[in-house]
Parts: sequence; C-alpha cells; structure tokens
Amino acid sequence: MDEVIVNRKDLVVMKLLHYFITVKNYSPIILQGAEDEIWLENLDSEYQIIRIVSNYLHNDEQLGFDQFRAKKISNKISRKVFSYHMNILNIYTDLGDNVHLEGGPRMDVVSLYEDSDILKNNLLITKFPDMKDKLTYNEEGVELFIKITEDINKKNQTDATQADEVFSKKKPTITYLLIIINIVCYLITLFASNGEKIVDDLCLHGDTIRNYHEYYRLVTCAFFHVDIVHILFNMYALYIIGSQMESFIGKTKFVIVYFASILTASLMSITLNNAPSIGASGAIFGLMGSMLVFGYHYRIYLGTVLRSQIIPLIVFNLMLGFMVSGIDNFAHIGGLLGGILVTYALGIKYKSSKLERINGTIIFILFTAFITYMGLFMER
Repeated sequence: MDEVIVNRKDLVVMKLLHYFITVKNYSPIILQGAEDEIWLENLDSEYQIIRIVSNYLHNDEQLGFDQFRAKKISNKISRKVFSYHMNILNIYTDLGDNVHLEGGPRMDVVSLYEDSDILKNNLLITKFPDMKDKLTYNEEGVELFIKITEDINKKNQTDATQADEVFSKKKPTITYLLIIINIVCYLITLFASNGEKIVDDLCLHGDTIRNYHEYYRLVTCAFFHVDIVHILFNMYALYIIGSQMESFIGKTKFVIVYFASILTASLMSITLNNAPSIGASGAIFGLMGSMLVFGYHYRIYLGTVLRSQIIPLIVFNLMLGFMVSGIDNFAHIGGLLGGILVTYALGIKYKSSKLERINGTIIFILFTAFITYMGLFMER
C-alpha cells in the first residue's frame, strides 16, 4: 500500500476536488463527452463554475478553442439554472511550454503543475484564503487518496440525502384543510338565508375597516368566493400549488406563508383599491411567490421549471388581472410580494444563510408596516 505512487496530475486534481466539494460546497456537473475535465458548480459562489482540466494543451490555439468551448457549455448551464453572468475559473494541470495563459470576460485561468503549486498561486490564495489551512494533510500517497475519496463520497451522500428529504412527496394535509374550509364557507353563503349579509360582514372593504376597525376582514375575506366558477378556479390552483409548496417547505412554514400572504394581499388591496373584495387568490399568489424563491434556491434541480412554468404562470395571471374587469390585481401583487418576502424571512431548508433570513425578515417587516400605514392610517 505505501509503495503505490499517485501521479502528480491526479494528486493536484484530488486535492482541488476535496477542497471545493467538501469545504466550498461545490457539486459535480455531469456532462456527456467531457473527457479529462471535471466541472463543479456552486451558484452562490464568486465563481459559479470551476473547471479542472487535466488533458494536455500544447499551444495557444488549443487553449483558445478549449476556452471557447467552455464558454458555450457554461452559457447552456446558465440558462438551465436561471443564473446569468456566470463566472468561470479554469484550472489547467498540463499546459505546454508554448502556451500563453490568458483568461477572458468572466473567465479566470490558473495553471498548476505540482500539488505544491496550489498554495503558491496568487489568484487561488486571494480568492480562497482558507485554502492554505484546508489543504494540509497528515496522510500521503494511497492513504491520502482513500481519505479524499471517502470525504467526497460522504459529502455527496449528504447532499443527495438532503435533496431526497426536500423533494420527497408528503401528504398535503394543510392544503386539504384549507380547501375544505373554503368550500364550507362558500356552501354556507350559498344555502344560508342571510348568505349575502355574511359576505358583506366578512369581505374586504377599506372604508369599513378604517372607520369601524373591523380588522378581522383582512383575513376572513380570503375564505369566501363570488360564485362556483370563482371557487373552483381558486381551489384547483390551491390544490396544485399548495400541495407542492407544503411538501417542499413543510407545514409550519406553509401556514405562515399562506396567512402572511393573505395579510399583505388585503393591505395592498385596501391601499390601492376601495371596492369590496373576496377570494383566496391573494394567498395563492403568495404561494407562487414562495415557489419562486424555493425554485431559485434549488434552481440546479428546478431551473428549467422555473423559467418555463413558474415565471410564465405568474406573469400570465398578473396580465389577466389587468385585462379582465372585476379582478383585484392589487391583492394579487400584494400577496405575491408578501409570499416572496416572508419565504426569504423563513428561509429555505439547507440553502438559506442566517444573514439572508435576517435581511428577509427586516424587509418583510418594513414592507408590511408600510402598506399597513398606507392602507389603514393614511388620511384619504
């Protein structure tokens, strides 16, 4: 075992992979036809893509073609994961003496020959100052290879377990309960002799709320609907979007997002619209906003869905609200913004940093305070 010698290129690649995967949270990208090169991605890092190239390039023409090809592949990746202006770090381990190393726009390049060159490279040490401490090993040779391999496999297994946990399907009991409550409220107003009065007493109406301090209307309005078409459309949307988001973010966060979106939708509505309003669509837009945040954080998995389904769905429904009379689009916008901000405040499991959650909380509080003042206390 001790006599096994790891060649110098493999040692460079092994140490770089160990550092970027286990310390800097990069993940491997599987590319068909990519030989003698390893692609890593971390969409939250300064370099969204790090590429380690171990094939031999003996002149500037080969280097130029290699960088051109890398740029085209990275553009495809950026469109898929909805992350434009990606920065690339190309690390070459086998360049000929006739190669003049140059980068390009949003592309830095590094040449390493021995593993000892890693800690001598100014760009790497500047961009990754902890590299010096993290690349110190007690093991050598095959023992080092085994350690690095085990650490990388353990990190990849942890990432896979986390992804399975987040995306595994759970029973959407809260979504079902909300649908039942909405249907019961609609049936009460449909069959009760004083159904119209119940709606009048619980609907959203800015002047009534301001003059008589009936603040409960800000929430109760979201559980009543105008007619059968209105409730069927909203409940179908709630079933489709709600069941997904309840599974993705968990029941507690789902409830908070739903009712926070009701509140911001109602406050935005009475700020900019004085007509009576009812319906769950403001909360549903809040769930779509929450899905937008979730999809962005997990865009390596949902990048195509984010671009082709989630964003077009939001844009289409907002445009429809402006084109069709009788739709309270201000509530939709308020719910959408509330859902986005409260989701940032709550955080996305395994993805959101503490700083991001703090910033999200501050912005959500400021936004809610502003529309509360505008909707309830500003003189008209």
